[in-house]
Amino acid sequence: QVQLVESGGGLAQPGGSLNLFCTASGSGVRSNDMAWFRQAPGKQREFVARIRNEGSTNYRNYADFVKGRFSISRDENTAYLWMNSLQPDDTAVYYCNIWNTEYWGQGTQVTVSS
Repeated sequence: QVQLVESGGGLAQPGGSLNLFCTASGSGVRSNDMAWFRQAPGKQREFVARIRNEGSTNYRNYADFVKGRFSISRDENTAYLWMNSLQPDDTAVYYCNIWNTEYWGQGTQVTVSS
């Protein structure tokens, strides 16, 4: 059974930074891509970033609205989301996901407000 646990959310001011962490446990995690999604109040969950499995060349891709501001990385069973230049529109619950599976974390709240 795969489990994902996110941490690192909180409150940031516009222009500030936050870092999110996702620790995955269970078999096969290292051979799968990992991703971050987010869901703002009243909106559908949307893709944020994805990173390939450990055996690849660490290919990454990003949603257009975070390019140049957010960065995804991973270390063994932990995925990271480094968020800079945060804006109020980035306020959402952020979820970690094993790509193309039903495995999701419980989510961590990110609030950007002055």
